[in-house]
Amino acid sequence: MVRNSYTAIVERNREFNGNFVTEPYEVGWASELIVFVRLLEGDSSGKVYVEISPDGIHWCKEGTSWKLTDESDGITFCKLSNFGNWVRLSGEANGSFKCTVVYSMKE
Repeated sequence: MVRNSYTAIVERNREFNGNFVTEPYEVGWASELIVFVRLLEGDSSGKVYVEISPDGIHWCKEGTSWKLTDESDGITFCKLSNFGNWVRLSGEANGSFKCTVVYSMKE
């Protein structure tokens, strides 16, 4: 059986500063999700957290977090399963940075 997959660009060339959140995305149909964050420019020192929601309105931290790369054009990722219906990223950056966020999902 071939599994269905889908790639969604959630944020494209977006600038973040200080505390931030990405746009929410409905991923309830998927069984696994890889989140890619590509640094385009700036200071990305700080942490990013995965948040989940049953309705896309009320959010809680899922428990996964990681440090973003400090390399220009560098990319980091995390793998998720059992994440419910809605996902977004939140974070705390020490400076401002521009990045692209991509979700790669499989049924």
